[in-house]
Amino acid sequence: MVSRVIPVEEFDLVIFGGTGDLARRKILPGLFRRFLSGQMPAGSRIIGAARSDIDSDGYRQMIRDAISEFGGAEKSETGRLNDFIAQLHYLRVDAKGEAGWKELHELIRFKVVNAFYFSVAPSLFGDLAERLHTFKIADNDSRVVVEKPFGRDLVSAQELNDTLAEHFDETQIYRIDHYLGKETVQNLMAVRFGNMLFEPLWNNHYVDHIQITVAETVGVGGRGAYYDKSGAMRDMVQNHLMQLLCLIAMEAPSQFDADAVRDEKLKVIRALQPIDPHHIVRGQYDVNGDEPSYREDAENPKSFTESFIALRCEIANWRWAGVPFYLRTGKKLKARTSEIAVVFKDIGHSIFPGDEKRHRNILAIQLQPNEGMQLQVTIKEPGPGGMRLIDVPLDMTFAEALGPDADDTDAYERLIMDVIRGNQTLFMRGDEVEAAWAWTDPIIEGWKARNDVPKLYDQGSGGPEDAMALMHREERRWREIKE
Repeated sequence: MVSRVIPVEEFDLVIFGGTGDLARRKILPGLFRRFLSGQMPAGSRIIGAARSDIDSDGYRQMIRDAISEFGGAEKSETGRLNDFIAQLHYLRVDAKGEAGWKELHELIRFKVVNAFYFSVAPSLFGDLAERLHTFKIADNDSRVVVEKPFGRDLVSAQELNDTLAEHFDETQIYRIDHYLGKETVQNLMAVRFGNMLFEPLWNNHYVDHIQITVAETVGVGGRGAYYDKSGAMRDMVQNHLMQLLCLIAMEAPSQFDADAVRDEKLKVIRALQPIDPHHIVRGQYDVNGDEPSYREDAENPKSFTESFIALRCEIANWRWAGVPFYLRTGKKLKARTSEIAVVFKDIGHSIFPGDEKRHRNILAIQLQPNEGMQLQVTIKEPGPGGMRLIDVPLDMTFAEALGPDADDTDAYERLIMDVIRGNQTLFMRGDEVEAAWAWTDPIIEGWKARNDVPKLYDQGSGGPEDAMALMHREERRWREIKE
C-alpha cells in the first residue's frame, strides 16, 4: 500500500542551530526524504543559521555528509541529492547580537510560507524571537517551531510561554514532541474513534487497568550532565508519556482539528489525581561489569536523579474513575520498546469446568520498534482432551499488514510538513504544557522533601523490584519488556 503524498506550499524554512546534532541527524535528512517523495516543492529553500564560521558551500557539504550518514541516501539518488542540496543556504547569525540578521531579512521571501525552527537551547528562544521582529523578518503569518524541554517546572514553562507570546500568537507556535509524529501514536485516535468495536468498551465498566511503557536499552553516557538535572520524570513522563496518556484517555473531540483535540487532552491532564508516595518508584541503573553505573555516567557520585520511574495514577472523571493507569520508563532496560496495553476485566463467570486461570483480553499497541497492534483473545487449545483454554494474539504488524511499501515516514518529517501546512493538531498548546507541569511539580517536590533515594536496578532488567511490587500488591503484573 503506497501512501498518497500531497505536496505542501512553497516555503522558506530557517533552522536556527542548523549545524547542530538534531539538524544533521533528523531535520535535514527528514526533509530530504520529503523532497524525494515529491512533497517538498522545488522552489522551497532551507536556510541554516548558526554561529559556525562557514559559508553556504561548506554548509552544503556538511549536510551532504549528514544525509549520507543518517538519511539513507542511495547512490541512485545522487542526482536528487544534488538538487536538494542546491536548495540549502547558510548564514552566520548571532542569536544575542546583530550579526547576520540584516542578511537574513534580505534572504527571506515574504510571499511564501515562512517557518523558523528553534533547534537551540530554550535560553535563546527569547533572543531569537525578539530579533526576528526587530529586524522585521517574522510577520503575523510566520510559524515558529520550538523543541523540548519546555521548561523544567511550571514557573520556567510559564516564563517560556510568556516570552514567546510577546512576539508570536499561540496559533503561530508549534511545540514539537516527536512522539506525537509517530504513525502508531496517531493511530490511537483512529482506533479509539473510528471503530465501534472498541469505543463502547473504553471505560471503567470494562477496562481493568492501562499500562504505558517506554523502555530504552541505552544509558545516559554522553549527556549525563544534562540528564542529571532532569531525570526520567522531567525528560519522559511530563511530555512523552503524558501525551500518550492523554490520547488513550481523552473524550472524543467534536471534530478532528487542532484546538478540539487539544481541548480534550487538556481535560485529561487537569483531571489527573495527585499521586501518593507509595505509588511512586524511582530507580538508578547499577554498575554491570565494565558497564558504568548511572552515577558514573552522570559524573555525580552523590546523584539522586532517577533513570527509571514507575507511577500509578488515576483520572477523576466519569469514564475512568477507579481505573489505574500504570506508567513506567527507564534507561538500560532489557529491550527498547514503547507500548500501551489496555487490559480488560475478567469475564463475569466462567462456564468451563477446571479452568481456573485468569483470562483477560488485552489490546497492546506497539509504538516502537515494530509498530503495530495485538489483541489477546481466549480460544480452545487445539486437540482432544476437553475444553482447555489458552490465550493467543491476533497480531497486526503494520509492515506486514500494509505491505513493504507502507508509509515509513519519520516523525520529524511528518511534523515539519504539518508546520508548513499550518496544522497544529500534533503539537502541544501552551496551557497543555503548563497543566502537565502543574501536575508534575508536586510529585518532584514531594520526593525531594522526603529525601527519597532511587532504588538500584540491574542493567538489562525490567527495573527495580519495587516497581514489580507496585503492581503485585494489587494482584496485577507488568507486561514483559520485549521488542
